[in-house]
Amino acid sequence: MKPDHVDIAIIGAGAAGLMAAIHAGRTAQEAGASLRIVALDGAQKIGAKILVSGGGRCNVTHHTVDADEYAGSSRAAIAKVLRRFTVADTIAFFRALGVELKREDTGKLFPTTDSARTVLDALLRAVHDAAVDLRHPWRVSSIERTHSGFVINGAGSEMTRASRVILCTGGQSLPKSGSDGVGYAIARALGHTITPRLIPALVPITLEAAHTFIPSLPGLSTRAKLEVRSSTGKRIKSFTNDTLCTHFGLSGPAPMDISRYLTAARVDDPDAALVINWLPDETFESIDRALLDLAKRTILSFLRERLPERLARALCDHADVDPATPGAQLSREHRKALAHAITNLQLPVTGDRGWNHAEVTAGGVPLAELDLASMESRVCPGLHLAGEVCDVDGRIGGFNFQWAWASGFVAGTAAASAACAQQVD
Repeated sequence: MKPDHVDIAIIGAGAAGLMAAIHAGRTAQEAGASLRIVALDGAQKIGAKILVSGGGRCNVTHHTVDADEYAGSSRAAIAKVLRRFTVADTIAFFRALGVELKREDTGKLFPTTDSARTVLDALLRAVHDAAVDLRHPWRVSSIERTHSGFVINGAGSEMTRASRVILCTGGQSLPKSGSDGVGYAIARALGHTITPRLIPALVPITLEAAHTFIPSLPGLSTRAKLEVRSSTGKRIKSFTNDTLCTHFGLSGPAPMDISRYLTAARVDDPDAALVINWLPDETFESIDRALLDLAKRTILSFLRERLPERLARALCDHADVDPATPGAQLSREHRKALAHAITNLQLPVTGDRGWNHAEVTAGGVPLAELDLASMESRVCPGLHLAGEVCDVDGRIGGFNFQWAWASGFVAGTAAASAACAQQVD
């Protein structure tokens, strides 16, 4: 074997790439094979996304994961991969690396140290123990298919050859971390298609400040229901969860979960709307009745039992209602306006905060173009794909990491098994 030739080259050393590297190396070791495996990453420091995830604590996975929590490719295809490496497998994998996970009330699993560094360090040790050569900064600019494998070209004069490649470049979210979309160009050059849309997902939503009170409530967080509706009023998608008011609009779990559906809807239907219900267990009718029954109680006393006072006062102001008004003195017009503001308020969306603030990409290589038993390309033999470069995106809460662990596991073990078999032949 030539010095510049490896058996497996893993492109990208994020969550999926590190997982693929570990399991490729372990599979080779278990088979007693002497495979040369290299992981190439353009970053000066490995694992930037891991380190910033979960507020620096790393939300490793969720206690219950199923395909319904994901969008993009078909649920059946996503489920097939997730079944190969389950939440229980993830917990056991990290425990064996010395990382214990704890479950929080939300169902999210974090390391007991509350430090993402614990997770990254354990993964890097495992890569070393699996005898994988991790090279960085080594930025891949292009990959060419040859009769004997692949030629991998670096951004400088670097070049290496590989019998098999695992593409784990990520998407376009947080481009400063290294996932700037180059993986899509590589996949296209090797024969794959990319979904017509690549849009930011799990990203805060921006609102027109002049037409909403929300930016005047920075830091206020409450449970709310957000719903995307078409211009004809059809309900497209909804999420109920914590919602954070900010100076630019909305952030937090519910806004970030719904962001990709809102963006996609607005591409096809520019008049698609985002509607918020600040009391998700109530309806317009139930709040209208409750306001009607207040008698001598004031509007503010009623609302601040259910909502933060700053929000209650802002809603009253929006509906042109004096919060000190007793319910019995509230006119029908003002009562209806307030009930509408509480349960059915359309928000003046201007867009989202873009790739620099998105946690994941919606879109990518369709799973239909892969053999899901191995994550190997159906159009370019010897090429495997894993992680965010695939058309799979999950909601907030550890679901995207679980996809990375599962798809990386499948791709790494399959690539190494195939390489071992080639070595025997």
